[in-house]
Amino acid sequence: MDYKQERRIVMTLDAGGTNFVFSAIAGGEEIVEPFTLPSAPNHIGSCLKNLTDGFRHIYDLLPEPPVAISFAFPGPADYEAGIIGDLPNFPAFRGGVALGPYLQEQFGIPVFINNDGNLFAYGEALTGILPEINGRLEKAGSAKRYRNLIGVTLGTGFGAGVVTDGRLLSGDNGTGGDLWCLRNLKYPQFIVEESVSIRAVKRVYAERSGSLEELTPKDICRIAEGRLPGDRNAAQAAFAELGEMAAEALSAALTLIDGIVVIGGGLSGASRYILPAMLDVLNGSIGMMDGSTFGRLQMKVFNLEDENEFASFAGCQSRQIPVPGSGRKVLYDPFKRTGIAVTHQGTSRSISLGAYVYALNRLDNR
Repeated sequence: MDYKQERRIVMTLDAGGTNFVFSAIAGGEEIVEPFTLPSAPNHIGSCLKNLTDGFRHIYDLLPEPPVAISFAFPGPADYEAGIIGDLPNFPAFRGGVALGPYLQEQFGIPVFINNDGNLFAYGEALTGILPEINGRLEKAGSAKRYRNLIGVTLGTGFGAGVVTDGRLLSGDNGTGGDLWCLRNLKYPQFIVEESVSIRAVKRVYAERSGSLEELTPKDICRIAEGRLPGDRNAAQAAFAELGEMAAEALSAALTLIDGIVVIGGGLSGASRYILPAMLDVLNGSIGMMDGSTFGRLQMKVFNLEDENEFASFAGCQSRQIPVPGSGRKVLYDPFKRTGIAVTHQGTSRSISLGAYVYALNRLDNR
């Protein structure tokens, strides 16, 4: 599908604990001015009314009827059924609310709900980093192409999604691709998200610097860059530790999925301190009881944000080898490799485009 040529309209929603921001997309672009209403997370009646009023406002602005509603909503949920479960920042939804069926009854069109990690990965796989990398490989004369992607968002939590050959991995329970609850390498009694999140960066900086000052991750990043006073080494180490802990989870994911990794979320702005530590772990070694060692992964992982590394990544050329007992030759690429990139189109846009393309693909494949 060439989503840029699509004229079908999908209504979308950016659902936060404070506000709902409504919009609509056609051809990969917003076609109306976004409209905001309070999310009313503590009162289900007010919350549902604001959802209906917000989408109705957008609907009335459209040049033609939309074909679907599609958006991300914070989990946990049964996304396939459109049922939102117990949410810490939406107390009104405790016990489960059939949000998808409710909106479908209100507007008479299909409703698709997913989490932001899934839609980020889907947007990057179909409209973002994956087609971009494959285009750059083609331009470089490489025969290598990638079809699988792991998308992770680093922010309040450790969000993730997986797309394999153009299909979003949902799983039988709607939890496919979740990495946040994997075991923490440094603190095995805790989940990895305790070391891969905003709270982790703030905690580690405070531990290493001894500072009691209340700082944001943006402040800590500026300290790391030398643009704010503070303990620069502690700031850089806080982001590096996040990279190490995230890499341990990603090593498990890459072993199963074998694809490109793309990073988004608010903390991705500190990628210059996160990526080197992440790559050191992923390209590290692991051993056996007989003393032998081999690579942590079966493939080498490249930093695709570095032009020299991308050149090496793209420059691994296939070669022709003979078929025994025949005059024929076949193409052989012996070098297993993948890469990590930071989102180029932005986390929010990838989520929006992921919601848009996901809805259209679901409609087309019914």
